[in-house]
Amino acid sequence: MIKKQQAELPEKVIIGVDPGTQIMGYGVISVKGQQITLVQYGVIHLSKYTTHELKLKKIFERISQLITDYLPDEMAIEDPFYGKNPQSMLKLGRAQGVAMAAALARDIPIVEYSPKKVKQSVTGSGNASKEQVAYMLEKILKMELSKEFFDATDGIAIAICHHYHANSPAASASETSTKKSKKGGWGAFVTENPGRIK
Repeated sequence: MIKKQQAELPEKVIIGVDPGTQIMGYGVISVKGQQITLVQYGVIHLSKYTTHELKLKKIFERISQLITDYLPDEMAIEDPFYGKNPQSMLKLGRAQGVAMAAALARDIPIVEYSPKKVKQSVTGSGNASKEQVAYMLEKILKMELSKEFFDATDGIAIAICHHYHANSPAASASETSTKKSKKGGWGAFVTENPGRIK
């Protein structure tokens, strides 16, 4: 009976993206009830591309390909943290925007999370190290993760963070209000401010 109920549970596929201009990490998870399964994870190496424009093109192509391959229902993406170097922040913001555009082009809802929120959700501490995040992910997923794809663990963590928040009692209670925001920062911004995007 339990097995039959498990089979009838709807499946939700979430892609988590950790934006970067040298390495971009991603993780795709499948969720049935409270059962989380890791579908795919990896990194997009961008350092070999000579210009920022080529890097952005590669990000768009690879994220679009991942969406085609795994048909995610939602995208969770990390908000670039604020650094001291405005040029780096601009480039990171562009990388995030291009990844989001790939999802928006396919009408996939996007939710953004701060790095602190992601770490807090997965480890219980907003100041956890990459190693601590990877260790907790192995416990949650009950599997060993390849150290070769260390940057991908952030992508997995972002997807799991989104699953936890999307299924929290607070999220369920305010479902009507969150349905709008689930279209994501950029989606909502573009809709509400058409004159600001040229």
